[in-house]
Amino acid sequence: MAPSPLREKVRTRAEDRPGVYRWLGAGGRILYVGKSVRLRSRLLSYFREERGKAARMVAEAEDVNWDQRPNEFAALIREMRLIRAWQPEYNVQHKRDRRYGFIKITREPAPRLVPVSRVHNDGASYYGPFAQTGWLTQAVHDLSLATGLRDCPAHTPIHFGDQLEIFSGGRVPRCIRGDTGTCPAPCAGRCTTAEYNRRLRLACAFLEARSRAPLAELEDSVTAAAAELRFEYAATIRDRMETLEKLWSHLSGFRGQMENLNLVYSVPGYEGDDRIYLIRRGRPCADLPMPKSSRARRRANEAVEEVFQPVPGDRDGRLDGDAAAEVLLTVSWFNRRPRERERAVAPERWLGGVVVGSGRRAG
Repeated sequence: MAPSPLREKVRTRAEDRPGVYRWLGAGGRILYVGKSVRLRSRLLSYFREERGKAARMVAEAEDVNWDQRPNEFAALIREMRLIRAWQPEYNVQHKRDRRYGFIKITREPAPRLVPVSRVHNDGASYYGPFAQTGWLTQAVHDLSLATGLRDCPAHTPIHFGDQLEIFSGGRVPRCIRGDTGTCPAPCAGRCTTAEYNRRLRLACAFLEARSRAPLAELEDSVTAAAAELRFEYAATIRDRMETLEKLWSHLSGFRGQMENLNLVYSVPGYEGDDRIYLIRRGRPCADLPMPKSSRARRRANEAVEEVFQPVPGDRDGRLDGDAAAEVLLTVSWFNRRPRERERAVAPERWLGGVVVGSGRRAG
């Protein structure tokens, strides 16, 4: 049973309004972060739990605190950021990371392409999200083959040819790809750092929908195989091309979709605390009170212009872990609540004076 002072604290101080709460253990350690549109009711419900994870957590808790937010969207953003920052033990994984896939470029001496379903603060780069993930593993494998990037385990030792080694011992490739020449075998010193990085740049350019070079090389391989009457091999390459064409189509289309996620999003708030959220390429960047005067509108317009001004490199589709998680949050939010999308307008329309949700211009 949880200590009665905690229940009294919630009963007397919490309000039934949107917010984010934190259960704290010994020494202020964060055990769990959650959000609710009715904070008081949600927190009181924990004290009725008699078994399971919630009951164990409340029994371990020494304190509980909370932040009030003007609306559910704001609470959702705050909840996700706290979970990613603190990784509380009772939040095993932020649940919204699981419905989509990403292509990850690992942060290793010889980076790899890896299909993942979750994003982390690990310094890696992520491309996506991909709503349909069943084909993603094959697409990543085919792109690794087409660009010559390794796909061996992370623990494989790397020894580039330009590394100084006194006792190399005549290294040999650790897999058949190195033997057959489909991998430059950085495990055996058969390529330099620069040579491997050239291949990596080729893969990045494809993932950023800037270059179809891997597909062009595969097409040349099909032509050569057919000329040599190696029709079975040519068919295998065509299958690989088909997978990469699908990947290219998604990546090039996604660049346009990200531009559609440049939004000024108006949200009614608790007790009239209405807000606008500036969402840049799917990532919530700022929030402001809904302007209710000409002067406030001018200040809001200045903020919109600042947030949405072009930034070099922000159209390449590459995301870090935090950005990827926030894009997922935005995509999931609007997918599950289509009518909320009607409250959002492109920055250009906002600056043109459109009143959100009405189609009229501000006076």
